[in-house]
Amino acid sequence: MQKLNNRIAQAFAGKKAFIAFLTAGDPDMESTIRYIKIMAGAGADLIEIGIPFSDPTAEGVVIQEANLRALKGGMDTDKAFEIVRRVRQENVTIPLVFMTYVNPVFFYGYDRFFARCEEVGVDGIILADMPFEESREAAMPAAAHNVSLISMIAPTSEDRIKTIASQAEGFIYIVSSLGVTGVRREITTDIGAMVRSLREVTDTPCAVGFGISTPKQAGDMAACSDGAIVGSAIVRIIARLGDKADGELEAYVRSMKEAVEQA
Repeated sequence: MQKLNNRIAQAFAGKKAFIAFLTAGDPDMESTIRYIKIMAGAGADLIEIGIPFSDPTAEGVVIQEANLRALKGGMDTDKAFEIVRRVRQENVTIPLVFMTYVNPVFFYGYDRFFARCEEVGVDGIILADMPFEESREAAMPAAAHNVSLISMIAPTSEDRIKTIASQAEGFIYIVSSLGVTGVRREITTDIGAMVRSLREVTDTPCAVGFGISTPKQAGDMAACSDGAIVGSAIVRIIARLGDKADGELEAYVRSMKEAVEQA
């Protein structure tokens, strides 16, 4: 599959990338727009924006609850697109990637969805519940609109790792641990071995997510890959502080970016 040329490559160009995640509409639309700008200004190289879904099977309790808060507040797919449109109007130029599930995209209509991504400035998408073997139906319309369909590779992928990696676009999301998203005290998966296996078939950047919450964890994961992804720890700050998380969020992202840079 042809690799797409967009902003994602720049997030990893000559450096380790810090990737931040938040849920669109949690606690509200205006705060999401502001928090994306704050995290970009604090050093995030790429931001994943979760489109809330009523049955987020890959998510732990923290992000599940964020999904429910956002849905209760009226967030939907069209409003998620509006968030990106407004963020781009504010001169945020880093790559923005949607993270969601097949159902919302399928019912929106693949071509319509990816055309809208291209229009507002979404660079990629992660479909957490789409098996690699079934990804073609989304990959083709995504490619037609210059949107990278980002692959997730888990410790259980085993023999499929190289097959998935050989067709990867944008970056490869390495799932650090079995189970759902959430903060973990310790990450025991041999990420280095996974990355070495991937490097045999692709030069697509690899970033590690699921369970990273401290600067040390971020630095350790970035040291054996191309970057670190943090979601639940950021969502937990927002859950605690609501629309008043600006200062703590900025300080946290700065500390994580520094750790990744030093890896």
